[in-house]
Amino acid sequence: MPRIERDRELARKRTRKVKLAKFRAKYQAAKNDTEKQEILEKARKISPFVEFETAE
Repeated sequence: MPRIERDRELARKRTRKVKLAKFRAKYQAAKNDTEKQEILEKARKISPFVEFETAE
């Protein structure tokens, strides 16, 4: 039986959450600003309004 639209929405949301968590970890581990900028650009393709906190 195929998925209904709501199930697909929830699956996309879960996938997005996992991917953004990985990007946040990479962002924290990044050494310089160019790496951080590249990671942020990739994350913005997934979620346009995402903000990463810097641990400073």
